[in-house]
Amino acid sequence: MKTAVILLAAGSSSRLGRPKQLVDFQGKKLIQKAIEEARKSKAESMVVVLGWNPELIKTGFDADQIPFVVNPKWEEGMASSMQAGLRFLMEKKQPEQVILMLVDQPFVDCNLLDRLIEEKAKSGKGIVAYSYSGTLGVPAIFDQTYFEEMLSFKGSEGAKKVILKNSLDVCPIDFPLGAVDLDTEEDLYRLKDWKI
Repeated sequence: MKTAVILLAAGSSSRLGRPKQLVDFQGKKLIQKAIEEARKSKAESMVVVLGWNPELIKTGFDADQIPFVVNPKWEEGMASSMQAGLRFLMEKKQPEQVILMLVDQPFVDCNLLDRLIEEKAKSGKGIVAYSYSGTLGVPAIFDQTYFEEMLSFKGSEGAKKVILKNSLDVCPIDFPLGAVDLDTEEDLYRLKDWKI
């Protein structure tokens, strides 16, 4: 099945006070690391969704080589950014399934993304999502049967709403490090102590 990745990188990092997309982790900007992992995965295509200050964020990756879209409504919440990426891919790449990933989950790598693709094929489920902190969330893969539903969301609704609403069609995979995201300076400080 044709797989595409939507990398959500549109936020303003208001709690961090500086763009998390450009934070250095293991010698790379977070956005660059996420893009490289997506490109190393078995997905055939990808798109980066930008929003806040796109010209600045584009300094963190090779915008001439990597497809991106700018979501002018990024402040409305995750739904509009997810939809901007999905519309771009549906028009240009016609994927049969999409992986949603966030720019601020530093422990997501190509193996985790590939596992979503493999488990979806094996399980026969329409959604595969990672499980952490007592919930299910991204990165997650969605069959094209859910695209219309994803395009109907508003505001801060996002992947989690699709996952919870269609729980009988979800295959969960345990990923405790999925809970590590970077919203504050304290999160970044704690990250320095993590060893992979």
